[in-house]
Amino acid sequence: MFGVRGNRVKRHGRMRTLVQCACAALTNGYAAGFARGKVFSGASKGLCVPVLNCSSCPGALGSCPIGALRAAGGSPRHTIAFYVLGTLALFGVVFGRLICGFACPFGLIQDLLARIPAPKLNVPAALDRVLRKVKYLILAFLVLGIPAISIVTGDSVAPFFCKLFCPAGTLEAGIPLVALNPGLRDDAGLLFGWKVLVLVAILLLCVFVRRPFCKWFCPLGAFYSLFNKFSFYHMDFDAHACVGCKKCVHVCPMGVDVRDDPNNPECIRCGSCKATCLSHAIMSGWKARGSQIEKDVARLSEPAYTAKDRVVES
Repeated sequence: MFGVRGNRVKRHGRMRTLVQCACAALTNGYAAGFARGKVFSGASKGLCVPVLNCSSCPGALGSCPIGALRAAGGSPRHTIAFYVLGTLALFGVVFGRLICGFACPFGLIQDLLARIPAPKLNVPAALDRVLRKVKYLILAFLVLGIPAISIVTGDSVAPFFCKLFCPAGTLEAGIPLVALNPGLRDDAGLLFGWKVLVLVAILLLCVFVRRPFCKWFCPLGAFYSLFNKFSFYHMDFDAHACVGCKKCVHVCPMGVDVRDDPNNPECIRCGSCKATCLSHAIMSGWKARGSQIEKDVARLSEPAYTAKDRVVES
């Protein structure tokens, strides 16, 4: 049974990585931008992508939603970015945090770094609960609050998240542009040094903690998490089929117990739990709940996994 489980997990992992790479290539497909060291400014830049992908990346074909929200509030007109909020809400209602698990380029970077053979840190539960609230504070104050202040006061307010913190912006835009433009290298100062320091700290953390930015700091993940409970795409758990092996808990990069809450706001719908469950107790899809027929067909498609198998594995 270990071989069956291992093959399922490997196949799923390869498939998800391919999808993540394809999404990263799609959102950053302007190869000429990297060759010339210039930011793409075509018509598609008026469109907002649903992932954390810096608009200033030389290859970016669309606009980052976080940057677009900030730009609307900080513009001379001081307008509310209803288009951006509507786009994000639409993706949230349809997919929930499935976008985090399959489409986000910075999520791909975190997943690749997590594969480096290194001991994974066991973050205390109390500290983890506190840190998970940080992304909601970032969303409320640094992403939504600042544009709101600009609209009310009529003053331009600095985009603190993009300017001081966003590691995706530093990795995708700051470093490539500074490397490709001698003039920018001369102008790079303490602010750029600070952002590189933040990026390095988060990338190092990714080696020892799975998806730390998604868990604790990503405002876009915080926004999508609000839709996980009722999004069209959902997870489902069949308690009667579960044999209690807890493999699903061990493989979850977000530290979610799908048995307690299949549509937990922290779940990025990566499917790792489903891939490792040989009893087919975990379902995912677009229906309100996994039908009994679906579950029966899934169980018949592969060797049955029973409590006896669990004892043999242990």
